[in-house]
Amino acid sequence: MNNILINGYSCICNAGGDINEIFDNLINQNTSLLKKREDIIKGSSFYFGTAEKNLPEIKDERYNTRCNRLLLYCAECLDDKIKDLIKKYGPKRISVVIGTTNSGIDEYEASNSIFHTEISNPAGFIKKHYNLKGAHIGVSSACTSGIKAFIEAIYLLENNLTDAVIAGGADAISVMPSYGFNSLELLSDKRAIPFSKNRKGINLSEGAALFILEKEKAQNSFIIKGFGETSDAYHFATPDPAGIEASNAMVKALKYASLLPDDIDYINLHGTGTISNDIAEANAIYKVFKNKIKSSSTKGITGHALGAASAVESAFCLALIDKKINKNNLLYPHTYDNVYDDNLPLINLVKTNERKDNIKYIMNNALGFGGTNASIIFGREEDDEK
Repeated sequence: MNNILINGYSCICNAGGDINEIFDNLINQNTSLLKKREDIIKGSSFYFGTAEKNLPEIKDERYNTRCNRLLLYCAECLDDKIKDLIKKYGPKRISVVIGTTNSGIDEYEASNSIFHTEISNPAGFIKKHYNLKGAHIGVSSACTSGIKAFIEAIYLLENNLTDAVIAGGADAISVMPSYGFNSLELLSDKRAIPFSKNRKGINLSEGAALFILEKEKAQNSFIIKGFGETSDAYHFATPDPAGIEASNAMVKALKYASLLPDDIDYINLHGTGTISNDIAEANAIYKVFKNKIKSSSTKGITGHALGAASAVESAFCLALIDKKINKNNLLYPHTYDNVYDDNLPLINLVKTNERKDNIKYIMNNALGFGGTNASIIFGREEDDEK
């Protein structure tokens, strides 16, 4: 794979609306950002992660959803870069790929507008907002949607179908999937503690992240070194506990990147805190990396943003290798109760205040409903090391 470059990124989630703020909250393990809510599921109280920044308004009712307002917040953070892209390539040569699962399903309940149910609605919104003429693609593959948006963008660029892609993911907290997760007994009435013996389930959340992808380098570029995607073909809602295809996704990403397992400096775990997902991921990680590579899940602080999760966490990964942000070479500590489940193979979870000199390559993992698995590897541009 030819290196595809990320020349800009932005993010919003319950941990903040600025990547520096988010980075600080993750490093400092600010668990107070997950809060109990009783207004989502009637008669029940669960922890959720809500983006609390003021979001921009959208006048066009076809696109007026919270999901798109989160996305517009990110777009406004990149507005100058996106406008420069349009001047550089023209609107016909810029495409949009956005991962989501909820889109505007809650708004549909009130509006009865078919537009609000379309998975391509967020991508179509960004295309219309900037009057772009390239492709717009909606990706919905459960928790892997954000990484799969990157993969679709890479295919567009590698096949010269476009010169730049605005890629990412967005999801807002939604009543319908919240009830669905509750019916599966996957929600936790306590803050999520992935890989703990005492884990009870997930905390749902919301967020969005956008990335500018090009073949040409810009100042402070990041590289997409490789990716891998597989499917368990095991069960609709439960991952294969052996983690066979999840590990294969990681191996494929390493192969694409021409890297060895020991070349990875840090792994952002999917780490939801459910019994079955943590079993599958721990087994998959151990198959490929043993307990050598520093790893952590950020969901004990941010919760699980569903279709936006792996996009938002990709922004977290870039912050770790962004020398303007991570000046002290810190790694995100794994946030849980420090009672590791000894039924799982041991993986090397990051402790508070751990550092790693010269962080260069980071893997981000996602394991989703339907047995969908995806891994992506980010790196720094060589010139940025000088």
